[in-house]
Amino acid sequence: VQLQASGGGLVQAGGSLRLSCAASGRAFSMYTMGWFRQALGKERDLVATITGSQGSTYYADSVKGRFTISGDIAKNTVYLQMSSLKPDDTAVYYCAASHRLGFVLNLDDYQHWGQGTLVTVSS
Repeated sequence: VQLQASGGGLVQAGGSLRLSCAASGRAFSMYTMGWFRQALGKERDLVATITGSQGSTYYADSVKGRFTISGDIAKNTVYLQMSSLKPDDTAVYYCAASHRLGFVLNLDDYQHWGQGTLVTVSS
């Protein structure tokens, strides 16, 4: 599967942004999909995951209640809706696909990665 992330940009604190991850080659529903982010000088951290088969979701505590991960099978695209954005959300966001089933929380368990998209939240 090939992944193409898009939708990043500059937004003011409190604003919203929706990221898209378009999959090609195979249906994303065959994978567990994840969004990660990496701030400057920091490690890449999990933001949210969604299981391809059932659409079950998992969120990092830092984004719970503010971000929503979802998938559109017809468009073969996974989304990350981000609301109430904070300057601490500033990072490069990556989408990824894992062959493992269920919630996949470890970065090393994702085999396919899209290029990053930069989200900048101004105060």
